[in-house]
Amino acid sequence: MTKVKWAVASKKRRKKIFKRAKGQYGGRSRLYRTAKESVQKGMYYSYVNRKQKKRLFRNLWIARVNAACRDAGISYSKFMNGLKKAKIALNRKMLAELASSDKNAFKEIVKAVK
Repeated sequence: MTKVKWAVASKKRRKKIFKRAKGQYGGRSRLYRTAKESVQKGMYYSYVNRKQKKRLFRNLWIARVNAACRDAGISYSKFMNGLKKAKIALNRKMLAELASSDKNAFKEIVKAVK
């Protein structure tokens, strides 16, 4: 039976880890074990933060719509309830965009809701 050599595979594996750890401080980019741990933690954070990003943007949109509603003289909760009753299907992202870029259109929506 022939002797199996893993040099190519292990080098490829290490290279992949070091490529991902590039730009990290000290041993995190130079030492294999530390780099591997650092990359693993980083991948976990990136997974979690992709979910968190969605929450943060939703909070931002709500804050923008709320501010525009207050300027128009209605509370956010009454505005959203009025949207549902008036059967206006606009999501918070689009409402926030209208509130910041096209104030007249937003005020028309508020009139329809009132």
